Amino acid sequence: MHTTHQVQREDNQLLIITHVLQLLTFITGFGGLIVPLIIWLTKKDEIIDMDEHGKSIVNFQLSLILYGIIAIPLLFILVGFVVYFAILVLALVFPIVNAVNASNNKPIYYPLTIPFIR
Repeated sequence: MHTTHQVQREDNQLLIITHVLQLLTFITGFGGLIVPLIIWLTKKDEIIDMDEHGKSIVNFQLSLILYGIIAIPLLFILVGFVVYFAILVLALVFPIVNAVNASNNKPIYYPLTIPFIR
């Protein structure tokens, strides 16, 4: 019986693109979770570090969604507006920072991320 072992290849460009694609939410209103999720699920076994990057991105996006839901009742006491602003800043800054880190082979980091997927 012959088993094939797939060799992973390096593809920093796809890692970078996967981080940047989180910004689709700002353009289309959605997609910042869905598109990176699809790339991660289809490429995690092919691309070196894609599994780590993909899990980080999906966990970050799910965390932001959860924080957004939690902030809804806080809008009535105006604290929610501060929370939404913080979510907006995180959602804009960290995909860009981590795309740059991925391009330079540096570690990625998404703050306040709940590890839904380990």
